[in-house]
Amino acid sequence: MLKLTAPPRRRLVLLSGVVPVLFAAILAIYRPPLFARLDDAVYDMAVRSAGVRPPLDRVVVVDVDERSLAAVGQWPWRRDVMGRLIAGIREAGAAVTAIDVIFAESDRHDLGPAAQGHVDPASPDAALAGVLRDSGAVLGYGLMFDAGAPVGRGCALHPLPLVIVRPGGDEETEPFFHATGVVCNLPVLTNAAARSGFLNAAPDADGILRRAPLLVGLGGRVYPSLALTAYAALAGDAHPTLRVATVNAATLSIGDLAIPLDGKGNLLLGFRGKRRTFPYVSAVDVINGTVPRDALRGRLVLVGTTALGTREVVATPFDTQFVGVEVQATAIDNLLQRDFVHRSPYGTSIDTVIVVLAGAAVATLVALSGVTAGLLSGAALVVGFWWAGTWLLATRHLFVSSLSPSVAVVVTLAVTTLARFTVERGRARLAGAEKTTAQRLMVQTLLSLTEVRDAETGRHSLRTQQYARLLAEPLAAHPRFHDFLTHEHIELLCRLAPLHDIGKVGIPDRVLNKPGPLTPEESLEMRRHPELGRDVIVRAEARVGVRDDATLQMAKDIVYTHHERWDGSGYPRGLRATQIPIAGRIMALVDVYDATRARSLYRPCLSHQQAVDLIVGGRETHFDPDVVDAFLRVSKAFEEVSIAVGAGA
Repeated sequence: MLKLTAPPRRRLVLLSGVVPVLFAAILAIYRPPLFARLDDAVYDMAVRSAGVRPPLDRVVVVDVDERSLAAVGQWPWRRDVMGRLIAGIREAGAAVTAIDVIFAESDRHDLGPAAQGHVDPASPDAALAGVLRDSGAVLGYGLMFDAGAPVGRGCALHPLPLVIVRPGGDEETEPFFHATGVVCNLPVLTNAAARSGFLNAAPDADGILRRAPLLVGLGGRVYPSLALTAYAALAGDAHPTLRVATVNAATLSIGDLAIPLDGKGNLLLGFRGKRRTFPYVSAVDVINGTVPRDALRGRLVLVGTTALGTREVVATPFDTQFVGVEVQATAIDNLLQRDFVHRSPYGTSIDTVIVVLAGAAVATLVALSGVTAGLLSGAALVVGFWWAGTWLLATRHLFVSSLSPSVAVVVTLAVTTLARFTVERGRARLAGAEKTTAQRLMVQTLLSLTEVRDAETGRHSLRTQQYARLLAEPLAAHPRFHDFLTHEHIELLCRLAPLHDIGKVGIPDRVLNKPGPLTPEESLEMRRHPELGRDVIVRAEARVGVRDDATLQMAKDIVYTHHERWDGSGYPRGLRATQIPIAGRIMALVDVYDATRARSLYRPCLSHQQAVDLIVGGRETHFDPDVVDAFLRVSKAFEEVSIAVGAGA
């Protein structure tokens, strides 16, 4: 029967793995918010495990730090001071200067006509404009995405002449975000600057900054970030092209540089470590001309602020106090080193395939080889996914999330293991039911043999089955018995109780059915029936090859010891007290009660009360005292059974 039912069971376990695999695949494809946050956390752990690549020495931060404020004065500085700073950077030989500061208002120290919207050629703003023009500095501005944001009319921004190549039939998808407004620099400053770029870099929903936009749309045009503009100023202009691969991926090409972006123009930042990874130069040293020689020569210089109260701080996978100017520095260094952290354009499809294969493999192993094999293989797969993800990130800068396949493995393993246990439990239940049926058939068969010899013996056996249950149930609460008399053992005892006299089939009819008292020799012959009954079971065990079977052991205890006495005067072995198995002690009382209540060929039956008195009189001699005490609590029920099954009046 097992060979016939095993394949359907395996198929059931395999089919149970379909639902979790589909569930994990749907998560990988649609990425609900909670799953996306978990995926981001996995990414953070992967980048920390993969290690960092040190930055090039081509990007330097000129820092308006605490020392600079102490020396020059409170922020914002006068425009002539900013002009001296930018001019000092140019004189130190910087290749490109990018300003991570927005000059949205006129110099607060200028009380002349410029404050009313007129630009005096001699004003601080005009002087700063001249420095910007001479230095070729790149200005930064801020884009806004809220409804009602200032549209920035009069802002002289520098759009990017971008060519967008989309896949056929996908002209509607925009591969970048669109701003609604802008906070720009004074027109006199923007017109003087040859280039400009936006400073925006917003954290993800969990507050961690992982990516920065390189392209944003505004008013029908596309604008570059400060990092992208600064890189173009350093590397030289080229015609940029944005090739959209999928809704989730695109590539920005500038000359021979191919920059992988997500579906909204964001660059996944490859952080170089914690804050202050890049070299810093204090702004006051530049102003005073005390910068170490060659500290800025030939380098791309970012001017930013880190002084308390002036800086912008964001959290990254490596640091919770990462300053905003280093975000731009990180993006520029990524462009210079060309070691972009990226996802595959077909990452969703790859994740889905891996999810299906991993889930199918686990479900197959659990179905064919068992839960242990499934657990070991599942653990190996999860470890392998995490190791492979870290290795790809460290060596290829490719991020393949291990979350989706790990979820597929864990959920599939849980569901298929539950299915396997359910199937095995059902199988065990069926086997138990079959075993119980076989036991009942065995008991009934042996009882039939005794009934052939003596019809009263058959009725006696049926009554003892009910007596055994009545007596065992209250005994189960007793400390000396509760470990043995479990629910299962009580059921087994009741099923096997009728076998206690099966040895009588070996007693000659002249003795078994003698209509009078037995002679001493006949009594000895009758006393052989416990041993004869036990031998029947032992021979059956030997022929079948069964050892240490709990059912057969209890059957032997019942058959062989139900005539033993508490004081040791019983037979066949003269066991005493607790040497007598519990099943034998219970059957001893049950057998005596029924024997005294039943009519025989040579003596009348006793009344119920006489039988009770007889048993009480045998307390501590014939019977276990605790068994007698339990009997007294249920003796009335004994009487009802004896009358119902025809033991006596």
